[in-house]
Amino acid sequence: MKSLIDQYRNNIKKIISNMTGSENEDIEQEVYIRTWKNLDKYKENGKFKSWINTITANLCRDYMKSSYFRHSQNAVTEEDDLVQIRDEKENVESAFIQKQRQKRIMDAIDALKPKFKEVIIMYEMQDMSYEEISERLKCPVGTIRSRLFNARKELSVTLQDLI
Repeated sequence: MKSLIDQYRNNIKKIISNMTGSENEDIEQEVYIRTWKNLDKYKENGKFKSWINTITANLCRDYMKSSYFRHSQNAVTEEDDLVQIRDEKENVESAFIQKQRQKRIMDAIDALKPKFKEVIIMYEMQDMSYEEISERLKCPVGTIRSRLFNARKELSVTLQDLI
């Protein structure tokens, strides 16, 4: 199991960071636990990297939907107030803008047609190749390229003011 962790750690951290906007060691740990618990369910007809990427993405989505995440995003404690007072105004504004930007991007991805959404998530967030996506979705690589192009095109229109 340690070799699996070493082999996929950077990829898992990248997915978690992209989807949640931060490095979350709890999610990372849960990925390793779920992988270990479900190792017997892995079917070797797909790539292991794709399987572990899917586990990671699903855990991130669950975390983003959780009441803990929503509460932590809205909760302000006295300690947080003191930290914010000490922080420069620009840093606070920058972090807020970044979170708003990430939320808009995720909302735009969620609004895509399902076939575009799944391809953009697999390619951009799960770091899968055209060939891996093609195998997973059982359609030609050209179709994957086309869907990815159209997904990006829709996102560029929707998120034009962010570009």
